[in-house]
Amino acid sequence: MARPIILSNGEMHVGLNIYGLVHDFYYPYVGQENHTAAKQLRHHVGVWVDGQFSWLDDGNWTVDCSYHDDVLVGHTMATHEGLQVRLEFDDCVDSTQAALLRNIHVMNLAGNEREIRLFMHQVFVIGNGYDSDTVQYLPDEHAILHYKGHRAFIASARHADGRPADQFSVGLFGIEGHDGTYRDAEDGSLSGNTVEHGRVDSVLGLTFHVASHSSERGYYWVAAGKSHREARQIHKRLDTEGLLHHLLQTTTYWRHWIRPALEFSSKLDPEYRSHFIRSVLLVKAHMDKRGAVIASTDTTMLNYSRDSYAYCWPRDGAYVMWPLIRLGYRDEPLHFFAFCRRVLNERGYLMHKYQADGALGSSWHPYTHQGHDSPPIQEDETAIVLFLFGQYYQQHADEKLLREYYPTMIAPMANFMCGYVDDTTGLPLPSYDLWEEIFATTTYTTAVVYAALIEAADLADKLGEADDAVRWRTAAEDIQTAAREKLFNSETGYFYKGYTNTGNEIVRDSTLDTSSFFGAFMFGLFDVESESMQRAYKTMLQMLSQSSDPGLPRYAGDQYHITSRDARSNAWFITTFWHAQYAIETGNKKLGQSILDWSVHHMRTSGVLSEQLTPDGYQTSVAPLAWSHAEFLSTLLDLVYESPDRNG
Repeated sequence: MARPIILSNGEMHVGLNIYGLVHDFYYPYVGQENHTAAKQLRHHVGVWVDGQFSWLDDGNWTVDCSYHDDVLVGHTMATHEGLQVRLEFDDCVDSTQAALLRNIHVMNLAGNEREIRLFMHQVFVIGNGYDSDTVQYLPDEHAILHYKGHRAFIASARHADGRPADQFSVGLFGIEGHDGTYRDAEDGSLSGNTVEHGRVDSVLGLTFHVASHSSERGYYWVAAGKSHREARQIHKRLDTEGLLHHLLQTTTYWRHWIRPALEFSSKLDPEYRSHFIRSVLLVKAHMDKRGAVIASTDTTMLNYSRDSYAYCWPRDGAYVMWPLIRLGYRDEPLHFFAFCRRVLNERGYLMHKYQADGALGSSWHPYTHQGHDSPPIQEDETAIVLFLFGQYYQQHADEKLLREYYPTMIAPMANFMCGYVDDTTGLPLPSYDLWEEIFATTTYTTAVVYAALIEAADLADKLGEADDAVRWRTAAEDIQTAAREKLFNSETGYFYKGYTNTGNEIVRDSTLDTSSFFGAFMFGLFDVESESMQRAYKTMLQMLSQSSDPGLPRYAGDQYHITSRDARSNAWFITTFWHAQYAIETGNKKLGQSILDWSVHHMRTSGVLSEQLTPDGYQTSVAPLAWSHAEFLSTLLDLVYESPDRNG
């Protein structure tokens, strides 16, 4: 189940599901400590009217999810035709403090005045553990406190005139024969229990008397803190200053932050502008304020697999930052570089992935390969961060920053890559490919390493470090020469995905992989106009394109997330945008634009892009995926700034 709306302030991150319900609740890091990380742990919303009850996710509501223009404020409209009730939610995470805010519009669609009772349910798995939570009603605050250890959450609800919730209850959830306290709401009346511990949940109720074809408003929030005191301070501030004040303050913050993107969007065709702005906001929402960029906070994967995408892959982070750098943003790239420098291995490389706090993320990459010891890394992740720093410096020429990072990140990374070369082939030693599946020397990784070393040499020149510049540039040129000799398969007319040096022989992998083509052209390993590139492009279209649909898979025979063994490989938004970027680079803007149109057509109504698209056109895997949105942004930037259309 996708998250059509995600809300964040870099400390608290909330994902709303297709029913408009809270389904992911991260605090105090984006992507780490999800306090609702389980299949059934959604925060329910229910309505009682005329003796009937309905939860928003019971299949009887029509729910539309979207965002307000130019801000990270969600808008959800849920309509129940049978009950003749509509709920509208305007939701955000407060820009200045750890609080989820929900402004709720309760609409009576019937022709007579009615009493409508709204129930807001909350359930947490605090600190990723099911047991030992406590829930208490706070009579002085007219609120409910959930806590364990150094995490506290206070939920509260108010009528528009300031009256507190008129019903409440707390209890057990999913243990000892209890479905959960939320069931207590289904008769329209809550029991008023005040304390429980273990696996717990709670409900708040607001009663509205709504005239025919009229409406009333209610406010709901969850304040979070690392202590009871901190959570209470935020709660009291919201109660005193009012939810609408903070909603307006947050809206103002986002309108200010989005200005550079808005200025650029005026250069786009109108049909792309709102999607461009939405994607900028969505990638920002994946950024922890301490620098980590989370791949996806959608925990749907936890229901079917061993882990989620809620980690910082340095590669994903770099691709997310690239369009922001081109738009002129500074703070976000600087925080990301600081994060990468902080977690850099003493040998000068970045590991597979990280938690938002900088701790190592889970991995399936061993230290031993075919009897030889080597670091469990994807070398392209180190290379792309170094390359990105060069791109940032080209934009801002901050010499003070360069002097700060040169000895602490640039030189260690470049020296590692310069030394991590196979003397036999002249190409980088093997590491895991960007898809995390094979341990080999790949065309994609070779291309990024080449480009990173060129950037490093240029940066060394800026500081007058001539010896470093010569060494790194020479290494890059040697890698490029070896690549042009060894990585193009003249029989298939395409690049080798990679090769493995067993010591006795070179075993080549001829799998057609879109990343091989993208790396070769984007990072200058092969000349764009070369015969090799032109042949490879024709081969890629002939072998990987799928009928009239422009969507491209990662590689031939990709099995990841397919519906059955004999099904066609899924298209990836990332790889398809790479095709668009090549088309634009080589003067075929019309093709690039048609791919953009295809992506817009397959977006969710809220503007969200997933990782993959099934052959029958449905989004699958996590949604949103920050990298998908980043490539969408990069493609639109290319569309405006690259060469004019030479192909019709």
